[in-house]
Amino acid sequence: LSDTVVALAGHTRSKPTAIRIGIAAYGFKENTVQLCTSVDPNPRLVRMFMAERGIDIPLQEVEIMAGGNLGEAFKKLNSSALSPCLQLDDGSVVAEVTLICSYLDEITDGPSLIGATPEERAETRMWLRRLDVRILEPMSLAFRSAEALELFRSRCRVIPQAADDLKATVQESWAWLEPQMAGKQYICGKRFSLADRQLFIFADFG
Repeated sequence: LSDTVVALAGHTRSKPTAIRIGIAAYGFKENTVQLCTSVDPNPRLVRMFMAERGIDIPLQEVEIMAGGNLGEAFKKLNSSALSPCLQLDDGSVVAEVTLICSYLDEITDGPSLIGATPEERAETRMWLRRLDVRILEPMSLAFRSAEALELFRSRCRVIPQAADDLKATVQESWAWLEPQMAGKQYICGKRFSLADRQLFIFADFG
């Protein structure tokens, strides 16, 4: 998949439209639009999605290495203690990376990275789910259970005895994906989508 990953890395929108939503914020304030983000792959996906779509939202960095996502201030926003999450101006919060991107895609102008028709949106979401289940979830759990075991063993359930099998599962899924990409410019054919950006982010991470 090396050629595919290189192609995805080089994709840029030809003319992004700058859009600002909400107002600048400092700290986890109520009733303020802000994206709570951090250094790991999922927040990076949202930030790259925003760049592709020309969306500008105030960012609030969460220091996950120091356990900032485990503090009560962040858990009040997102009880799952996972980054990123998007706080809206009414105080409600949208979590889960693909749902944040889908929401932003719907409420802003410009070419959609989810799809312009029900069929295109279904295709994008199908691939997002496939990549999530086959590659992203086992890759993330393998990382937490092996290379990052000392960081995560006290934060979440890890399975160090399964790390090698999880990594093997990821490799099998990459092999499954290879023929799926035959003859395609992007995952959804000629249409660049959120699925391409998601694949690139985790291929770069893994």
